[in-house]
Amino acid sequence: METETDVLRGQIAGELERFAVPGISWAVIDSGGIVGTGATGIVETGAAGAVSSGTLFQACSISKPVTVFAMLRLVDRGLLELDEDVNRRLTSWRVPPTGNWQPVVTLRQLASHSAGLTVHGFPGYPYGEPLPTTIQILDGVRPANTFGVRVDTVPGAQFRYSGGGTVVMQQLLEDITGTPFRELMKELVLEPLGMADSDYAQPLPEELQSRAASAHDEQGHVVPGRWHSYPEQAAAGLWTTPSDLCRFALGVQAAYVGADGALLSPELAREMLTPQMRTSDRLGGLDHVGLGLFLGAEGTRFGHSGGNAGFKCHLLADRDSGHGAAVMTNGDNGMWVVQRTFAALASAYGWSGYDEPLDDWDLPTDAALDGLVGSYRLRGGFGFAVDRSGGGIEVTFDHQEPMKFMPIDGTVFASSMVSARLRLREDGLVFEQNGTQTLCSRIG
Repeated sequence: METETDVLRGQIAGELERFAVPGISWAVIDSGGIVGTGATGIVETGAAGAVSSGTLFQACSISKPVTVFAMLRLVDRGLLELDEDVNRRLTSWRVPPTGNWQPVVTLRQLASHSAGLTVHGFPGYPYGEPLPTTIQILDGVRPANTFGVRVDTVPGAQFRYSGGGTVVMQQLLEDITGTPFRELMKELVLEPLGMADSDYAQPLPEELQSRAASAHDEQGHVVPGRWHSYPEQAAAGLWTTPSDLCRFALGVQAAYVGADGALLSPELAREMLTPQMRTSDRLGGLDHVGLGLFLGAEGTRFGHSGGNAGFKCHLLADRDSGHGAAVMTNGDNGMWVVQRTFAALASAYGWSGYDEPLDDWDLPTDAALDGLVGSYRLRGGFGFAVDRSGGGIEVTFDHQEPMKFMPIDGTVFASSMVSARLRLREDGLVFEQNGTQTLCSRIG
């Protein structure tokens, strides 16, 4: 006889097929505990292994709030201060001056993405390639594949998401404790919360690789080397399971109410769940940011989404009702599946007030992508060439290395490397950067 769980699994499996995502795993919490887990799909396209509740996925940017939780434990111990200039405690690297101006950046600003720092996110490194040190990442020198982390807007004035800011926090935690980041996170968060299937190891050790899901692109093809490595551990480097992410959410909830044995003081847990800045997040109705976590306008819902190369995931919980879930996928189209899975879980478990709209499946067709291939003039003698690259495009600006631009809807393409977009309009291809739009002439 088919159970409600079987129906739920079958419904989600249909979404995997629709969006070319190989596998998914989820866990559900309520009333202070994990009340359900599930998984469906496969670990790797073309392989026989099925996803299970113990399969490891990259947590992507959900690595950030777990890092912030560790940082707040050190604040609790008096080793750090939320509103102190981080340069007072950094010893191996410092937030550099901008011209003759030395900006002051605080941990509160780093944790709320309001420090005015650059580098939104990280593309990762194909498995087996040389990995940069944290200092090389912060300075933007080879083998780092991103620009250096610098202040270029007024700290504290507004929200701007910065993975680079979280890497600054990573270096500060190592400097202040003298402990490698991976070991520090085990000590401060992972082991105390019972997150036994979680590890910030980068690259993933060989002994754990058989348990890990492979990353897949938009067409469901395996990423070369199975996945990318992320030496930006604090920002994107956590390997984990949905159940362990739920244990983290339960740890936040327990600290907020001052439960016995909670790892964080109620005062700092409430800071974590107090809006610092207004922002926007399309998933789960989160439109403010606290310390490390995104928050709903009503002040009770908290969570974080994540996207690395070939992985998409989301954690969402309610501090008052106690319900929540973590959903993890191993495909670049996974966020559409994540949205629909949360809607199915909300219905199956009777969550009240969860009525988030679903994004439409609106991606460019193969014909539309093929039609973009060619050469373009941006201005004067400066231009770029466009080629196909999986479900996106590869753009080569004059005198630059190629960059991948991925669709964020049916007409707009964005890159994780630069804050520029290409928009397809009826009158042609438009280049958008720094608030300006330029219609490009096609020359070949």
